[in-house]
Amino acid sequence: MTDAFDTLIPDARTFLGELDTNNTRDWFNTQKARYDRDLKAPALLLLDQIAGDLGKMTGDPVTTKLFRPQRDVRFSKDKTPYHTHLHMLWTSAVGRQQPLAWFFGISPDYISIGAGVMGFEKDALMNWRAAVDGPEGAGIAAIIDAVQALGARLDEPALKRVPAPYDKDHPRGDLLRRKGLAMWFDLSPAEVEKGGLTKTIMTAFSRLKPVQDALRPLL
Repeated sequence: MTDAFDTLIPDARTFLGELDTNNTRDWFNTQKARYDRDLKAPALLLLDQIAGDLGKMTGDPVTTKLFRPQRDVRFSKDKTPYHTHLHMLWTSAVGRQQPLAWFFGISPDYISIGAGVMGFEKDALMNWRAAVDGPEGAGIAAIIDAVQALGARLDEPALKRVPAPYDKDHPRGDLLRRKGLAMWFDLSPAEVEKGGLTKTIMTAFSRLKPVQDALRPLL
């Protein structure tokens, strides 16, 4: 099955693979029209399409962002000027401090769809730890386990040890060691082609929605 965006992934992966071996401003400038036509234009349309669908699913207003290809190299040892991925972001401003985020990324090596909060702000982090430690903790852990059972990936915790004042052997120590919570579905081109890109993204988002619902009151 295909949809209006059926060429975005193959076009993006081809372009980004070439960029990976020609990561210079001169090369990119000669290919800028191709980038705008084959990557940027369909990505902006996809952002708008998914924003409408996501808004209907969540009932929240949705903001979109297409990440710039240029890297910020000011404080990096790696001075290559461009990212070799195409990343898109949808945010729902439902919290007092920070929004819920929904992600889609393409590179020569991965196709990933995710959701969550990459890094909690101070109050949200305290709320997260209190919830994980309290009566809600078992339910949050069960939601994460259920989404993992559907094939989602969970990043490694940011901290090596359970933070004070929680017991180092806390039954949900893995969750307490986290400073954010995002989960991802990693897909092959064949899986996306079979379902169509927009349907594949929204199916993943619907499976990730229970995680977002658990995070919503903590923000």
